[in-house]
Amino acid sequence: MQFQFNTDANIQGDDRLAEVAETVVTSALGHLTDRLSRIEVHLVDVNGAKGGADDIHCTIEARPEGMQPQTVTHSDANVDAALRGASKKIRALLDSEFGKLGRR
Repeated sequence: MQFQFNTDANIQGDDRLAEVAETVVTSALGHLTDRLSRIEVHLVDVNGAKGGADDIHCTIEARPEGMQPQTVTHSDANVDAALRGASKKIRALLDSEFGKLGRR
């Protein structure tokens, strides 16, 4: 599985943050990572230096093998919370999608 990490100009996307993001997302997905070809994580600070509540947006796109890409977005006050929230959402979405396949 490939992991791609992107940030905007307002978030310093260094190697440490990329490692943290990969750890948080892959931990949340658990065994589902075996069924994915790629995960893309995008972090954006919509207000820049102004700050504010829920101004960090985390979008996660997961590409399950043989299926259409699945995308979720979560907004929160800081990068860590946004990553964790989006990770929970993508896990729930993929559990649902793979569950639908299992019922066919």
